[in-house]
Amino acid sequence: MAGPDVTVVVAVYNTMPYLTACLDSLVAQTLAPGRLEVVVVDDGSTDGGEAVLDDYAARHPGLFRVVHQANSGGPAAPTNRGLALARGRYVLFLGADDWLGAEALERLVAAADAWGSDVVVPKQVGVNGRLVPQGIFHASAESVSFTDSALAWALADTKLFRLDLVRRHGLRRNEKLKVFSDQPFTLEACLRAARVSVLADYDCYFLVLREDLGNVTERATALDRLCGIAALQQVAADLAEPGEELDAIRIRSFTWDVPRLLQHEFLLFDDELQHQVCTEVARLIGRFRAREVYHRLPVAERLRLELAAAGRPEALRDLIRYEAAHGEPPVVVDGCRHYAGYPAFRDAELGLPDELFLLREVPAEVVAAAPPLNLAQQLWRGAVPVELRRMLRRHPTWRRLANSVNGGRG
Repeated sequence: MAGPDVTVVVAVYNTMPYLTACLDSLVAQTLAPGRLEVVVVDDGSTDGGEAVLDDYAARHPGLFRVVHQANSGGPAAPTNRGLALARGRYVLFLGADDWLGAEALERLVAAADAWGSDVVVPKQVGVNGRLVPQGIFHASAESVSFTDSALAWALADTKLFRLDLVRRHGLRRNEKLKVFSDQPFTLEACLRAARVSVLADYDCYFLVLREDLGNVTERATALDRLCGIAALQQVAADLAEPGEELDAIRIRSFTWDVPRLLQHEFLLFDDELQHQVCTEVARLIGRFRAREVYHRLPVAERLRLELAAAGRPEALRDLIRYEAAHGEPPVVVDGCRHYAGYPAFRDAELGLPDELFLLREVPAEVVAAAPPLNLAQQLWRGAVPVELRRMLRRHPTWRRLANSVNGGRG
């Protein structure tokens, strides 16, 4: 007898009461009986979920296969065990605190068969404030890549994978990673796939932010996250085509994943952890040549990266506090170039290059066509230091006075 069309692998560890919604959504799938199997690996749950799983398996024979094992310390091991047991033509990984739309699997399998897809990205929706980047979901697409879509921002394993692709390349999660172990797996699958598709016309996959913030990613330490980011970037370095494909994956990590650790959360770390984070960020930047894509990163993010790489946690703390107090910095105009006027700009002690702060470069002919400064404006700029002008611009009374003197061109 032919096997199922799709195997859903669910790794479970203490996800009650969310687990029941997950399991109910699988029972409610519109795929015909026999076309779906669910492999659930209980990784040593202690919240009663283990009994719930056995009850669902008893009430739905032929649908659920439940495996119980001692706790492994992370989602990678139970996911790998579930993957090894999969018999479907396709496999989908479902978080035990997430759930599927009723038609999700039927639609995904139909799309993969029609398009000959190795990977299908299902439309995903965040629940309880869960952040889910939506750039990839603007329309269904038979074929997407890292250079023509937001695929680099959708590297969780919440996708449909052709099992033959997974087995042929020996893809599995790295069990040494405590977090983000799904991302190197997904990236390698997408880079090796003959076709990656997007199904965006149905809400397939609902990702839940637990009220206790108990999701694995939310519990992970900064150093654990940096290890996961390094593993992702190593796959990119090994398999991605140099140029736009590789750059897209580097930009994702160094615009979002790494800088996220260098924001307000950084202030909560003790001194030792701050230094450790800075050291690991410096290694990432050097090992994966992040500076090659700096020109495509926002100024604030490349500034965070460089302050960390320079081993200057105190300056990084100052930047974080400055942004919290003032928001966007003023623009400093120097000839054709416009710079973000953070306090660190042209700070002699820090010695950071101007290019790090560059916002844009105005063509020389545009600058030449601008009206010259009048005498009052020249006196204002010549007599008042830039730091004082910056401070005055933030004060309403002085701002009115400055504008009256220099025509608003500070």
